[in-house]
Amino acid sequence: MDLSTGAVPPSTQKQKLVTFHRFIPGARLPQRADRSAIGTMPTRAFRYCEAIVSASAFGYYVFPPITFSLMWNGTEVVWNWEGEADWHPLHVAQFPDFRAHFDQHVPDDIREFSPPFLGAMQEAGIVQVWSGLVARSAPGWSLLVRPLANLPRSQYYELYEGVVETDRWFGPLFTNIRLTKTDVPIEFRADFPLFQVQPIPREVYSDSTLNDYEIVPELHQLTPEDWDDYYETVVRPNVQSDRPRGAYAIAARKRRSGEE
Repeated sequence: MDLSTGAVPPSTQKQKLVTFHRFIPGARLPQRADRSAIGTMPTRAFRYCEAIVSASAFGYYVFPPITFSLMWNGTEVVWNWEGEADWHPLHVAQFPDFRAHFDQHVPDDIREFSPPFLGAMQEAGIVQVWSGLVARSAPGWSLLVRPLANLPRSQYYELYEGVVETDRWFGPLFTNIRLTKTDVPIEFRADFPLFQVQPIPREVYSDSTLNDYEIVPELHQLTPEDWDDYYETVVRPNVQSDRPRGAYAIAARKRRSGEE
Protein backbone atom coordinates (compact mmCIF):
# COMPACT_ATOMS: atom_id res chain seq x y z
CA MET A 1 0.00 0.00 0.00
CA ASP A 2 1.12 3.52 -0.79
CA LEU A 3 1.16 5.15 2.67
CA SER A 4 0.90 8.63 1.20
CA THR A 5 -2.34 7.93 -0.70
CA GLY A 6 -3.72 4.72 0.80
CA ALA A 7 -3.95 3.24 -2.69
CA VAL A 8 -3.49 -0.48 -3.16
CA PRO A 9 -1.15 -1.43 -6.01
CA PRO A 10 -3.05 -3.05 -8.91
CA SER A 11 -1.14 -6.32 -8.51
CA THR A 12 -2.48 -6.79 -4.96
CA GLN A 13 -6.08 -5.73 -5.58
CA LYS A 14 -8.67 -8.49 -5.50
CA GLN A 15 -10.14 -9.05 -8.93
CA LYS A 16 -13.84 -8.22 -9.16
CA LEU A 17 -16.29 -10.90 -10.18
CA VAL A 18 -17.20 -8.86 -13.27
CA THR A 19 -15.65 -5.71 -14.70
CA PHE A 20 -17.49 -3.78 -17.41
CA HIS A 21 -15.39 -1.59 -19.71
CA ARG A 22 -17.30 1.18 -21.50
CA PHE A 23 -16.04 1.75 -25.04
CA ILE A 24 -18.77 4.03 -26.40
CA PRO A 25 -18.75 7.41 -24.62
CA GLY A 26 -22.04 8.28 -22.98
CA ALA A 27 -23.43 4.76 -23.14
CA ARG A 28 -25.47 4.01 -20.04
CA LEU A 29 -23.51 1.91 -17.56
CA PRO A 30 -24.77 -1.50 -16.45
CA GLN A 31 -26.57 -1.72 -13.13
CA ARG A 32 -27.54 -4.43 -10.69
CA ALA A 33 -30.74 -6.18 -11.68
CA ASP A 34 -33.78 -5.17 -9.66
CA ARG A 35 -35.64 -7.45 -7.22
CA SER A 36 -38.93 -5.88 -8.29
CA ALA A 37 -38.22 -6.42 -12.01
CA ILE A 38 -38.06 -2.65 -12.60
CA GLY A 39 -41.20 -2.14 -10.55
CA THR A 40 -43.37 -4.45 -12.66
CA MET A 41 -43.68 -7.31 -10.17
CA PRO A 42 -47.04 -7.75 -8.39
CA THR A 43 -46.83 -6.68 -4.75
CA ARG A 44 -47.81 -10.11 -3.39
CA ALA A 45 -45.08 -11.80 -5.43
CA PHE A 46 -42.53 -9.22 -4.30
CA ARG A 47 -43.39 -9.77 -0.63
CA TYR A 48 -43.81 -13.52 -0.49
CA CYS A 49 -42.22 -15.22 -3.52
CA GLU A 50 -38.49 -15.21 -2.86
CA ALA A 51 -37.90 -17.46 -5.86
CA ILE A 52 -39.15 -14.78 -8.25
CA VAL A 53 -37.41 -11.81 -6.64
CA SER A 54 -34.10 -13.70 -6.36
CA ALA A 55 -34.24 -14.61 -10.04
CA SER A 56 -35.11 -11.02 -10.96
CA ALA A 57 -32.13 -9.63 -9.02
CA PHE A 58 -29.64 -12.20 -10.32
CA GLY A 59 -27.17 -10.35 -12.50
CA TYR A 60 -26.90 -6.98 -14.21
CA TYR A 61 -29.00 -4.98 -16.64
CA VAL A 62 -27.28 -3.95 -19.87
CA PHE A 63 -28.63 -1.06 -21.95
CA PRO A 64 -28.37 -0.08 -25.61
CA PRO A 65 -25.81 2.72 -26.08
CA ILE A 66 -28.37 4.82 -28.00
CA THR A 67 -32.07 4.77 -28.78
CA PHE A 68 -32.46 3.13 -32.19
CA SER A 69 -35.09 1.36 -34.28
CA LEU A 70 -35.11 -1.65 -36.58
CA MET A 71 -37.61 -2.57 -39.29
CA TRP A 72 -37.76 -5.86 -41.17
CA ASN A 73 -39.73 -6.60 -44.32
CA GLY A 74 -39.23 -10.36 -44.12
CA THR A 75 -36.03 -10.24 -46.16
CA GLU A 76 -34.03 -7.10 -45.35
CA VAL A 77 -33.52 -4.97 -42.25
CA VAL A 78 -33.31 -1.18 -42.15
CA TRP A 79 -32.45 0.97 -39.15
CA ASN A 80 -32.28 4.50 -37.83
CA TRP A 81 -31.30 6.12 -34.56
CA GLU A 82 -32.36 8.95 -32.33
CA GLY A 83 -31.98 12.25 -34.20
CA GLU A 84 -31.79 10.58 -37.63
CA ALA A 85 -34.91 10.86 -39.78
CA ASP A 86 -33.88 8.55 -42.64
CA TRP A 87 -33.84 4.76 -42.64
CA HIS A 88 -30.64 2.99 -43.70
CA PRO A 89 -30.19 -0.55 -45.04
CA LEU A 90 -28.49 -2.67 -42.39
CA HIS A 91 -25.57 -4.90 -43.23
CA VAL A 92 -22.84 -3.90 -40.78
CA ALA A 93 -23.11 -0.53 -39.05
CA GLN A 94 -20.74 1.37 -36.81
CA PHE A 95 -22.10 3.40 -33.90
CA PRO A 96 -22.47 7.00 -35.11
CA ASP A 97 -19.11 8.84 -34.95
CA PHE A 98 -17.52 6.05 -32.90
CA ARG A 99 -14.87 4.85 -35.36
CA ALA A 100 -12.87 8.10 -35.23
CA HIS A 101 -13.11 8.18 -31.42
CA PHE A 102 -11.91 4.58 -31.21
CA ASP A 103 -8.93 5.11 -33.54
CA GLN A 104 -7.91 8.20 -31.58
CA HIS A 105 -7.70 6.37 -28.24
CA VAL A 106 -6.32 2.90 -29.02
CA PRO A 107 -2.82 1.56 -29.73
CA ASP A 108 -1.66 1.87 -33.33
CA ASP A 109 -2.02 -1.83 -34.14
CA ILE A 110 -5.68 -1.83 -32.99
CA ARG A 111 -6.83 1.11 -35.08
CA GLU A 112 -9.49 0.33 -37.70
CA PHE A 113 -10.73 -2.60 -35.61
CA SER A 114 -13.59 -0.83 -33.83
CA PRO A 115 -16.47 -3.24 -33.12
CA PRO A 116 -19.62 -2.77 -35.19
CA PHE A 117 -22.71 -1.57 -33.35
CA LEU A 118 -25.20 -3.56 -35.44
CA GLY A 119 -24.91 -6.43 -37.86
CA ALA A 120 -27.55 -8.18 -39.92
CA MET A 121 -26.84 -11.90 -39.90
CA GLN A 122 -27.18 -14.20 -42.93
CA GLU A 123 -30.25 -15.74 -41.34
CA ALA A 124 -33.33 -13.64 -42.13
CA GLY A 125 -34.42 -11.27 -39.38
CA ILE A 126 -31.51 -11.87 -36.99
CA VAL A 127 -29.54 -8.84 -35.84
CA GLN A 128 -26.51 -8.66 -33.56
CA VAL A 129 -26.47 -5.66 -31.21
CA TRP A 130 -23.39 -4.47 -29.35
CA SER A 131 -23.92 -2.87 -25.95
CA GLY A 132 -20.89 -0.60 -26.27
CA LEU A 133 -19.23 -2.62 -23.49
CA VAL A 134 -16.51 -5.21 -23.11
CA ALA A 135 -16.70 -7.41 -20.02
CA ARG A 136 -14.08 -9.35 -18.08
CA SER A 137 -14.97 -11.89 -15.41
CA ALA A 138 -12.91 -13.53 -12.69
CA PRO A 139 -11.06 -16.75 -13.60
CA GLY A 140 -13.42 -19.68 -13.96
CA TRP A 141 -16.51 -17.49 -14.36
CA SER A 142 -18.60 -16.87 -17.47
CA LEU A 143 -21.53 -14.59 -18.29
CA LEU A 144 -24.93 -15.90 -19.27
CA VAL A 145 -26.42 -13.38 -21.69
CA ARG A 146 -30.22 -13.66 -21.61
CA PRO A 147 -33.52 -11.76 -21.84
CA LEU A 148 -34.62 -9.72 -18.85
CA ALA A 149 -35.80 -11.98 -16.02
CA ASN A 150 -39.51 -11.82 -15.15
CA LEU A 151 -40.31 -8.88 -17.41
CA PRO A 152 -42.94 -9.12 -20.15
CA ARG A 153 -41.38 -9.92 -23.51
CA SER A 154 -41.97 -7.94 -26.68
CA GLN A 155 -44.12 -9.62 -29.30
CA TYR A 156 -41.95 -8.06 -32.00
CA TYR A 157 -38.62 -9.71 -31.26
CA GLU A 158 -36.90 -12.41 -29.20
CA LEU A 159 -33.45 -12.48 -27.65
CA TYR A 160 -31.23 -15.51 -27.91
CA GLU A 161 -29.41 -16.73 -24.81
CA GLY A 162 -25.69 -17.40 -24.82
CA VAL A 163 -22.87 -18.23 -22.42
CA VAL A 164 -19.66 -16.25 -22.98
CA GLU A 165 -16.40 -17.25 -21.28
CA THR A 166 -15.51 -13.66 -20.45
CA ASP A 167 -12.53 -14.67 -18.34
CA ARG A 168 -10.87 -15.83 -21.56
CA TRP A 169 -12.59 -13.77 -24.27
CA PHE A 170 -12.10 -10.00 -24.04
CA GLY A 171 -14.37 -8.77 -26.78
CA PRO A 172 -17.66 -6.95 -27.40
CA LEU A 173 -20.54 -7.82 -25.09
CA PHE A 174 -23.45 -8.27 -27.48
CA THR A 175 -26.77 -10.03 -27.91
CA ASN A 176 -28.51 -11.58 -30.90
CA ILE A 177 -32.08 -10.58 -31.67
CA ARG A 178 -34.58 -12.44 -33.82
CA LEU A 179 -37.15 -10.06 -35.27
CA THR A 180 -40.63 -11.62 -35.40
CA LYS A 181 -42.80 -8.76 -36.72
CA THR A 182 -42.50 -7.32 -40.19
CA ASP A 183 -43.11 -3.84 -41.57
CA VAL A 184 -43.31 -2.00 -38.24
CA PRO A 185 -40.58 0.08 -36.54
CA ILE A 186 -39.25 -1.67 -33.43
CA GLU A 187 -37.71 0.78 -30.98
CA PHE A 188 -34.96 -0.02 -28.48
CA ARG A 189 -34.60 2.71 -25.86
CA ALA A 190 -31.31 3.75 -24.33
CA ASP A 191 -32.98 4.23 -20.93
CA PHE A 192 -34.43 0.71 -20.75
CA PRO A 193 -32.38 -2.50 -20.38
CA LEU A 194 -31.95 -4.58 -23.51
CA PHE A 195 -30.67 -7.75 -21.85
CA GLN A 196 -29.43 -9.21 -18.58
CA VAL A 197 -26.10 -10.88 -17.83
CA GLN A 198 -25.62 -13.35 -15.02
CA PRO A 199 -22.21 -14.55 -13.75
CA ILE A 200 -21.98 -18.33 -13.48
CA PRO A 201 -19.08 -20.62 -12.59
CA ARG A 202 -17.95 -22.48 -15.69
CA GLU A 203 -18.13 -25.80 -13.86
CA VAL A 204 -21.90 -25.56 -13.37
CA TYR A 205 -22.60 -26.00 -17.10
CA SER A 206 -19.82 -28.46 -17.89
CA ASP A 207 -20.81 -31.92 -19.13
CA SER A 208 -19.24 -33.55 -16.08
CA THR A 209 -21.55 -31.52 -13.84
CA LEU A 210 -24.74 -31.67 -15.90
CA ASN A 211 -24.40 -35.41 -16.57
CA ASP A 212 -24.43 -36.03 -12.81
CA TYR A 213 -28.16 -36.58 -12.42
CA GLU A 214 -30.67 -39.37 -11.89
CA ILE A 215 -34.40 -39.90 -12.36
CA VAL A 216 -36.87 -41.46 -9.93
CA PRO A 217 -39.64 -42.58 -12.30
CA GLU A 218 -42.25 -43.91 -9.85
CA LEU A 219 -43.94 -42.42 -6.78
CA HIS A 220 -43.39 -45.55 -4.69
CA GLN A 221 -39.63 -45.23 -5.18
CA LEU A 222 -39.36 -42.10 -3.01
CA THR A 223 -37.55 -42.69 0.28
CA PRO A 224 -38.91 -41.98 3.79
CA GLU A 225 -36.52 -39.02 3.90
CA ASP A 226 -38.07 -37.67 0.70
CA TRP A 227 -41.55 -37.88 2.22
CA ASP A 228 -40.38 -36.22 5.43
CA ASP A 229 -39.02 -33.30 3.41
CA TYR A 230 -42.23 -33.12 1.36
CA TYR A 231 -44.26 -33.02 4.56
CA GLU A 232 -42.21 -30.14 5.95
CA THR A 233 -42.38 -28.21 2.68
CA VAL A 234 -45.97 -28.79 1.56
CA VAL A 235 -48.11 -30.39 4.25
CA ARG A 236 -47.10 -28.73 7.53
CA PRO A 237 -47.75 -25.14 6.34
CA ASN A 238 -51.25 -26.18 5.26
CA VAL A 239 -52.25 -27.98 8.45
CA GLN A 240 -51.05 -25.32 10.88
CA SER A 241 -53.89 -23.40 12.47
CA ASP A 242 -51.92 -20.16 12.30
CA ARG A 243 -50.14 -20.52 8.99
CA PRO A 244 -47.32 -17.99 8.51
CA ARG A 245 -47.24 -16.27 5.13
CA GLY A 246 -44.06 -16.22 3.10
CA ALA A 247 -42.21 -18.74 5.28
CA TYR A 248 -39.90 -19.73 2.43
CA ALA A 249 -39.10 -16.10 1.65
CA ILE A 250 -38.33 -15.35 5.31
CA ALA A 251 -36.07 -18.40 5.65
CA ALA A 252 -34.27 -17.69 2.38
CA ARG A 253 -33.65 -14.06 3.33
CA LYS A 254 -32.28 -15.10 6.72
CA ARG A 255 -29.91 -17.55 5.06
CA ARG A 256 -28.78 -14.89 2.62
CA SER A 257 -28.21 -12.39 5.44
CA GLY A 258 -26.13 -14.96 7.27
CA GLU A 259 -24.00 -15.55 4.20
CA GLU A 260 -23.45 -11.82 3.73
